[in-house]
Amino acid sequence: MDVGNVLVWAVWFVAAFACLGSGIAVVSFSNPFYSALALIGNLASLAVLYLLLSAEFVAAAQVLVYAGAVMVMFLFVVAYLGGRADAPWAGGASWQQVAALSAAGALLIEVFLAVGLEASDRLSEEPPVEAFFGGPHEIGRLFLTDHLLAFEITSIVLLVAAVGGVILGSHTRRFEPGVDR
Repeated sequence: MDVGNVLVWAVWFVAAFACLGSGIAVVSFSNPFYSALALIGNLASLAVLYLLLSAEFVAAAQVLVYAGAVMVMFLFVVAYLGGRADAPWAGGASWQQVAALSAAGALLIEVFLAVGLEASDRLSEEPPVEAFFGGPHEIGRLFLTDHLLAFEITSIVLLVAAVGGVILGSHTRRFEPGVDR
């Protein structure tokens, strides 16, 4: 085993454990601001894993779109709500918790099956992939030709969600007792 492979494996282990640790931190912190910061660490470690898979465009999109723009919106909402946000897990187990645990269990089983199939060399055959597949030019062409309507509908839905969040936030602040406006 040469030095390059050792370095790749070392970076993979660090990024994988950082991803797991920050993911656990996201759901275990009681302060939503710290959870959002842990999510940024999770997204950054996923970008490193994408780089190890030679998916540079996906890694750059991960950092720019998710760790950049989406997390700025999350932090804005957390700062806007402050400590007044309702605790979603208070009051005992709900159907959402049961569904979340069931989905997590299904994903864990899927990971074990994929690792088992890879270890038995049943997934070693690579499918044919065209040279231009997944490049920025091809993704841009698909977004702006074949999937333009879905792309624009998504942007409108996100805009409506942002405006709705501001409106709902302004109504809750208006009716707070003891606050002069």
